[in-house]
Amino acid sequence: MRRTLSLDLQFATQALQNQVLAIVSMAQIRKWVGVCFQNNATLTIRFVNKAEAHDLNLFFRGFDKPTNVLTFSYPTQGKSIEADIVLCLPILRAEAKEQQKSLVAHLAHLLIHGCLHAKGYDHLKPKDASCMEALEIKILQSLGYPNPY
Repeated sequence: MRRTLSLDLQFATQALQNQVLAIVSMAQIRKWVGVCFQNNATLTIRFVNKAEAHDLNLFFRGFDKPTNVLTFSYPTQGKSIEADIVLCLPILRAEAKEQQKSLVAHLAHLLIHGCLHAKGYDHLKPKDASCMEALEIKILQSLGYPNPY
């Protein structure tokens, strides 16, 4: 049976869409996401500004600040995965600069991070965090990106 990956990209504004697509292509995003899933997956990836990231983080997590990535997973039948991943480009840009990383590598990392959350991985406990980080490193290295940690 063939795996199906359904991917929808959304952008909070036209300006944000122009900025994202100047950094990364749809094909790159599909490749990054594709290496994370062996089973069927339906994902919406939404790029937002700080205001929307703040509102979502406050409403859904109770944190009164914007965040770099949020993942919303939905129950499904069988092994299929459905999720929304929200990425805040202004925060990713600032983090990449602060951490002296390329924006493309940082975007790949946080998108993969969100995909792993969609698969059920978490990093609240140290043991879970080390497992998730090791998987992120392995996936990023398979795509030609350096260890983000």
